[in-house]
Amino acid sequence: MSRGPSNSFRAGLVQMCAGRDVAHNISDATALIREAVSGGADYVQTPETTNLMELDRARLFAAAEPEHANAALQRFSDLARELSIWLHLGSLVVKVSEEKLANRAYVISPAGDVTARYDKIHMFDVDLPNGEKYRESANYEPGSQAVVAGLPWGGLGLSICYDLRFPNLYRTLAHAGAVMLAVPAAFTRLTGEAHWVTLLRARAIEAQCFVMAAAQGGLHEHGRETFGHSLIVAPWGEVLAEGGVHPSVIFADIDLSRIADVRSRVPSLRHDRTFDVIHAGNVAAESAS
Repeated sequence: MSRGPSNSFRAGLVQMCAGRDVAHNISDATALIREAVSGGADYVQTPETTNLMELDRARLFAAAEPEHANAALQRFSDLARELSIWLHLGSLVVKVSEEKLANRAYVISPAGDVTARYDKIHMFDVDLPNGEKYRESANYEPGSQAVVAGLPWGGLGLSICYDLRFPNLYRTLAHAGAVMLAVPAAFTRLTGEAHWVTLLRARAIEAQCFVMAAAQGGLHEHGRETFGHSLIVAPWGEVLAEGGVHPSVIFADIDLSRIADVRSRVPSLRHDRTFDVIHAGNVAAESAS
């Protein structure tokens, strides 16, 4: 439970460089989670794919486990109970069938109970200009539900990595009661250098929420490089804490009384309106040419 006032808490974000060995990743994450708690964190977030970073399909499916027998989920549930913290697993690789996995986030209470799950909605199917190609949809089943998790301090809107590029998701979460947004990620170095900080600050400003984004960072065992730079952003857009490229923990004290102040200064969430789109001129012909 929170050690401070009901509208404030300390967040600790764990940055990792996960590899192919699930047991090793669990051990690394556990040490960093303990470090976060030693630093006073009431809420700890880990990055996307905390338990496994793998691109080869055969290796990936061989290492993945279903939720009911997932060693990482069980270990982290026990750890949340032991440390009496709210532990947010940014995501785990979870086997849902012989052909598909889920990229699934878990919010775990200080009693060790899973109180919220979220399956990543938007699949990272891209061809980057440096030659990197990703087809997340080949292995993962996309989610279909947005989720606001109830924490003692307020609503936490859940998302994962590539979701960050779809602002309507965050606007929807804010309208549904979120005052915090989570964006655990494994951004590529190329896209991270170009867009990571800008997009996170934009989501905080647009949704008028605190944004917390724990990241994978560094050169991973399978050869992929991720950007790191875990980030905590205030609802006015200022960066409260930023990590580097190595495994670490970043902290920020979150005061949710700021939400009401920001939303009263610029009440944009109350100003949303529905509208129609019209085509002026011969748009269809121009688009086809």
